[in-house]
Amino acid sequence: MLRQYELVERVKSYDPGADEDALNRAYVFSMKAHGTQKRASGDPYFSHPVEVAGILSDKKLDCDSIITGLLHDTVEDTVATMEDIHGLFGEDVARLVDGVTKLSQIETLSDRAKQAENFRKLLLAMSEDIRVLLVKQADRLHNMRTLEFIRNGEKRARIARETMDIYAPLAERIGIRDWKDELEDRAFAELNGDARASIVKRLQFLRENGGDLVGRVTSELTQTLAEYGVEADVSGREKSPYSIWRKMRRKNIGFEQLSDIMAFRVVVQEVQDCYQALGAIHGHYRVVPGRFKDYVSIPKPNDYRSLHTSVYGPENQRIEIQIRTHEMHEIAELGVAAHWQFKQNVMTDGRQYRWLRELLEILEHAEAPEEFLEHTKLEMFSDQVFCFSPKGDLMELPRGATPVDFAYAVHTEVGDSCVGAKVNGQEAPLRTELKNGDQIEILTSADQTPSPSWESFVVTGKARACIRRFVRSQTREQYNRLGQEIIEKAFRREGRKVAKKTLTSVLVKLSCRTVDDLFVAVGQGRYTGQDVFAAAYPRTGRKRQRAAPTGGDNKGSGEFAVPIRGLIPGMAVHLAACCHPLPGDQIVGIVSTGKGITVHTSDCETLSNFVEMPEQWVDVQWEVGAEDTGNHVSRITVILANRPGSLAAMTAVIGRYDGNISNLKITDRSEDFFEMQIDIEVTDVQHLTNIVAGLRADSAVGSVERSQS
Repeated sequence: MLRQYELVERVKSYDPGADEDALNRAYVFSMKAHGTQKRASGDPYFSHPVEVAGILSDKKLDCDSIITGLLHDTVEDTVATMEDIHGLFGEDVARLVDGVTKLSQIETLSDRAKQAENFRKLLLAMSEDIRVLLVKQADRLHNMRTLEFIRNGEKRARIARETMDIYAPLAERIGIRDWKDELEDRAFAELNGDARASIVKRLQFLRENGGDLVGRVTSELTQTLAEYGVEADVSGREKSPYSIWRKMRRKNIGFEQLSDIMAFRVVVQEVQDCYQALGAIHGHYRVVPGRFKDYVSIPKPNDYRSLHTSVYGPENQRIEIQIRTHEMHEIAELGVAAHWQFKQNVMTDGRQYRWLRELLEILEHAEAPEEFLEHTKLEMFSDQVFCFSPKGDLMELPRGATPVDFAYAVHTEVGDSCVGAKVNGQEAPLRTELKNGDQIEILTSADQTPSPSWESFVVTGKARACIRRFVRSQTREQYNRLGQEIIEKAFRREGRKVAKKTLTSVLVKLSCRTVDDLFVAVGQGRYTGQDVFAAAYPRTGRKRQRAAPTGGDNKGSGEFAVPIRGLIPGMAVHLAACCHPLPGDQIVGIVSTGKGITVHTSDCETLSNFVEMPEQWVDVQWEVGAEDTGNHVSRITVILANRPGSLAAMTAVIGRYDGNISNLKITDRSEDFFEMQIDIEVTDVQHLTNIVAGLRADSAVGSVERSQS
C-alpha cells in the first residue's frame, strides 16, 4: 500500500502544481472514515482507495481525480456525507465522488436491475465529466486484482461477468488498452479458469521450445527497416490468453491452428514514416491477404490511430504488426487520459465521444434499466465498419450493421421514416450487411413508421431501442382502442352510455391514473368491461357477468366471430399478430399476466419462448360447425416481378377469390423483384389456401408463402 508521502510525491512528479495540502487531507479523511473496516482479504479497507489512487496516478491524472480515488467509497461505506465532501474538498470533487458512488439504497431491485441502474447513473455522470469513468475503472481494476479473496463463488462470477460485459468494453472505448487487457484476463480466469490455464501452459511450452523468438523477430524487423532507411523503435509481445481464446472460439479452430499469437509494434517519428515503414515491411515479407487496416486515415471512435498489417515475417512466422508515431502510441496507451481534456472540466465534442452521446440517446429510449443495459452491451461489444453518407460524412457502425442502423445513426427521425436504401448507388434490401467504405443513401417517407421486423436484423443499441419504443407506443394504442370498445359494449348491455366523468370516478378503485390507462388495462385483460361497470354502478353491477372473449381482428366487433373452445371465462383473448391464426388452423393459447390469452398457430415460432413454461399453455380449438360471422386477417409474403402490370395482376387474383387487402408493405426491392408483405382478410384457412394457389399460378408471382411476422 502506498504511503501518504509516496502518493503525494508521485502526483507532484508529473503535476508540480498539484494541491499537496488537499491530497494529504483526502488521505487522512479517507483513512479515518474507513477506520477499522476490513476487506475480504483481511487487509484494512483503506488500502483499497489508496491503491485506486495509485492506479490513477500511473496514468498521470489530475489532483481532483486522485482525491476522488481516495474518497470514492466514503459516502457509500462510511458515515461521511456528500456535504462533508463538498465542504472539505469543493464542488468539483463532490460531483466526481457522487458520480462514482453506487446506488446502494436500491435494495428492492434484482441484482441485474441494480447493476443496470448503477451503470445508468455512471453513464449520466461521466457524460458531464469523463474523469468519473476513469475513477470507476480504476476502482473495478483493483477489485478484480483482489477478486480471489471473495469466498462466495456466485458473487465472484457475477462480478467477473459484469467486468467482461461492461467495464472491459468501456476501457477499450476510452482507449486504455492495458486496463482492458487486465480486466478481460482476470475475468476470464474466474469465468473459464481451465481454458485460461490451458492456453497459458501452451504459451509457456512455445517459449521454452522456441527460445527468445520475440527478441529474434524484433531484431530482424529493426534491421530490415534500417535497410529501407526507416528509423523505428520495435517491440513485441504475446497476445493475451483471453484474446487467443476469443479468436479460437470465433474461428472455431484449435490452438495449433493459430499462426499469429505474437504482435509487434513499430513506433516512428512522423505520419509519413508510418507509410514508409509499411512499404518496407510489405516489400520485404509476404503479406497475409485481407489483414491490412488503416486506422491512421480513419481513426477508431476512441481516437486510436495505427496501421495494422499481418505478414509472414522472420523465420516464416505469421505475425501482426502495428505501425504508429510516438504521439499515436501515447494515445493508444493512455487513451482519453493522454488528452488532459478533463483539466478544463468539460466534455469535448470530439469524435472519440460520439459513442457516449449515442449511449445517452439509448438511455432516453429504453423503458427499463435492464433494457438499457442490453442495448448498451450491443453498442460496446463490436468491431467497427466505416461507411459514408452521399455528402462524404463518416459513420462508424458495428460490424454487421445494416442501412437501418445507418439511418438511426444519422438521426432518429431518419430511422423512423426509412423506406429504403441505396448502397453505392444501387437499391438494396434494408437487411443488407454493410461493408467498409460503403456509401449509403437513405430513402425516407413522411408516411413511414418503423417495422417491428427490423428488430430481428439491426445490431446497434440505438436502432433497437428506437424500434422497441415505437412498438410499445403502437401496442398501447391498440390496447387503448380495444379496451374502449369492450367498455362501451359492456355499458350498452346494461343500458347505459359511457361518460368520461363516470370513468374518471372509478380510476382510484381500479388503480389507474388516467382514463387512457383504464382503457389499456381492459384491453390487456387485467379488467373486464363488467368490472368497470360494476365499479361505476356498484348496486346494479354487483353481480358479475361472464365477459365475452375479445379480440381486435374482427372488424372491431370486440368478440371472436368464430367461437373458441377451452377459454378461461372472463379473460381477454387476442389473436397473435406474429402468426395470424385462422379458423381451421391447429391453435394453442398462451396465458400472459396482464394480457389474457393470446392464440397462436401450433407451429408459431414464438411458442419456443414458452417451452419451459407449461403452466402458461391452454388447450384451445376452433368451435367445429359454428357459423362464421366475420373475416380474419392473415399475412402472406409475395415476391413479385418488377414489370408493368404485375401488381395489378396480383391484386386481381386476390379479388377474384374474394380476398380483401387490408395492408400492403414493400419490404425489399431491386431491379428485378419486389418483396412485399400483404395482410388479407379471409374467412378461414381454406379461403387463404385458395388465394395462395391462385397467386402461385400467375406468371407475375415468383413465390408466395404464409408468413409469421
